[in-house]
Amino acid sequence: MTDSNLLRLKTTDGLARRGEIKTGHGIFQTPAFMPVGTSGAVKAMTSLDLEECGAEMILGNTYHLYLRPGTEIVKSQGGLAAFNGWNKPTLTDSGGFQVFSLKDISNISDDGVEFQSHYDGSRHLFTPEKVMEIEHDIGADIIMAFDQCVPYPANDKLAAEGVRRTYDWAVRCKEQHQRLLEWRSSENKPSLFGIVQGSVYKDLRTLSAEQIVSLDFPGNAIGGLSVGETKGEMEEMLAHTIQYLPELKPRYLMGVGYPEDLLMAVSYGVDMFDCVLPTRNARTGSVFTSDGPLVYRNAVYANDSRPLDPNCDCKVCQRYSRSYLRHMYNQSEITGMVLATYHSTYFFQNLMRQIRTSIENKSFKAFRQDFLERYNAGESV
Repeated sequence: MTDSNLLRLKTTDGLARRGEIKTGHGIFQTPAFMPVGTSGAVKAMTSLDLEECGAEMILGNTYHLYLRPGTEIVKSQGGLAAFNGWNKPTLTDSGGFQVFSLKDISNISDDGVEFQSHYDGSRHLFTPEKVMEIEHDIGADIIMAFDQCVPYPANDKLAAEGVRRTYDWAVRCKEQHQRLLEWRSSENKPSLFGIVQGSVYKDLRTLSAEQIVSLDFPGNAIGGLSVGETKGEMEEMLAHTIQYLPELKPRYLMGVGYPEDLLMAVSYGVDMFDCVLPTRNARTGSVFTSDGPLVYRNAVYANDSRPLDPNCDCKVCQRYSRSYLRHMYNQSEITGMVLATYHSTYFFQNLMRQIRTSIENKSFKAFRQDFLERYNAGESV
């Protein structure tokens, strides 16, 4: 698999784009939402479940897979897609967000990040070169450059430092990536995406976008959003940044997962998304429905025979009641987590299918409006 022409645009509706992206493990349709399999598995979901829900690509976490089971084991098993029985497209993040979130047990320098494992306290150093080696060993189809995601709020000095390091590290990542490609004999060679940073400062977003685009990655991501800023700030930074990203390359908005945010970002031309929100919320008693978020653990649903979402055709909504799901939650039954996670995963994949169809039909604006009117007016108990 080569980096050239990963994205094939099929059609557009305004700025919204409908396309497909080629990888060594097959093609996935865009706009796409990638379920997050932090340690190699989407919690409470099997690969067969994910396929049934319509997922075409999943994300693995470099930091967690590096610590456990260790990249040598993943590599020896044929890479992430073979190791977890998925055998479809995969993406790994760089681990940057995780190591920077461990600010109390990590030290950042221009060389990289030294951090302490949250598992056993052992110390490790992530440099751009080391991260590329780890991601190549994990064997995902798309891998991300090591970047510095600054916290929110961040003053302009800290944000500027993050932009500088992100670019310097991107240069080093690309150089190491190219060296590793020369040594790899596998036909499934990963594609490296760059990441734009800059917090909520337009001038820094412009600078970072221009720097990252100048490195000519086959795809580009927008990072550092959905980290605590307001929805207005997120939209403003996205709208400003995306105009600097190449039209004919994939655009990936990292870590964004509320339905209203996905629709907003698609309207500006984003192709790829990921977030732990659907599955994490489902395991803790809340699911997404066409009528808005539903906190199924609440007492009001103790004797409610309706499905989680009366408008959903997933196998959970066709068979189980809110009352039963609430009972499962209160009993800490694993079954409840599995069923709720399946529904939320299906809901997000179905939303993306509807978005893609609306773009094909040149009706995305109307679909977005109709969806949000119902979603925002529905029950959120």
